[in-house]
Amino acid sequence: MITAEVAVYPLKTTNASGTINNAIHALDNSNVNYSVNSMNTHITGSKEEIFNSLQHMFTEAENSGSEINMVVTITNSAD
Repeated sequence: MITAEVAVYPLKTTNASGTINNAIHALDNSNVNYSVNSMNTHITGSKEEIFNSLQHMFTEAENSGSEINMVVTITNSAD
């Protein structure tokens, strides 16, 4: 089990919140637990599920048509 903290930063767009929400909703179809905070999203699951989820999030954000920065911190620490 690992945990990731991810933040999506859309660039050059007038619909940043839509891009961020689309990225977060990509997690709805994954087998991970996640909680959305004001500045980032925490995701917990297996290593494979986390990396797949991050890829889906980036793809969804990228499909919005804007440039994307994604900042991720990953840990296998229990707390």
